Amino acid sequence: MDEVKVVVAHSERATLRVGDVFLKVDADQTRIDVEVEAMALAPVPTPEVLWRKPPVLALSAVPGEALGRLGEPSTASPAAWAAAGAAIRKLHGAPLPPRRGRAGAGRDELAAELDGECERLVANGVLPADLVIRNRQVAESVFRPWTPVFTHGDLQITHVFVDGDDEITGIIDWSEAGQGDALFDLAILTLGHEEHLGDVIAGYGTEVDRDVIRAWWSLRSLMAIRWLAEHGFDPFAPGCEVDVLRARM
Repeated sequence: MDEVKVVVAHSERATLRVGDVFLKVDADQTRIDVEVEAMALAPVPTPEVLWRKPPVLALSAVPGEALGRLGEPSTASPAAWAAAGAAIRKLHGAPLPPRRGRAGAGRDELAAELDGECERLVANGVLPADLVIRNRQVAESVFRPWTPVFTHGDLQITHVFVDGDDEITGIIDWSEAGQGDALFDLAILTLGHEEHLGDVIAGYGTEVDRDVIRAWWSLRSLMAIRWLAEHGFDPFAPGCEVDVLRARM
């Protein structure tokens, strides 16, 4: 009998693995709608939808291993990181999906949310003021004109699977997908793994503004710390979000 393994679980959603089947339980059916829609449209390998019975979505496991994990050195080869960059470029070149994704927030909306998070981080003593102020300055480069593309919206390295040196076998967790800023995806993939940014860009096939990538690292980390702490994750762990912020000092 296959064991039931908890992949992730918090107050908003949970993912379980039973054998080669992943069961995603989400009270917000809009996220599931987005995920199913995006996987059907994405021109890259994705899990197979086995069945759906709200609030549960059943997906097949994808072969291979995750590209890495935040806070740990990646054992994937430079070729694997480059292959991830090529897959992202293919996604970004696809026809736009109908919805705006997580990476598509407008400047005013995003700036207001960021400033609110920064104020709370300092007021509650979560982070020192100089660390927050410096990274808020770095994050300013995010606010520039950009052309919407088909973005994944949550392209953590644990969501990209590779087999061997250069075959991307699957990209998972599409609930934040939609129209958005291409550099957001590249930044989320390389968050905490700056040493592989060059490999990803080489595979992506076109030069990108690395200052904007760094700005997204700062913005994403500032915005995520409170949520992570409130949902049982540790942004202060070595190599994770707080260390990403410290690297900008």
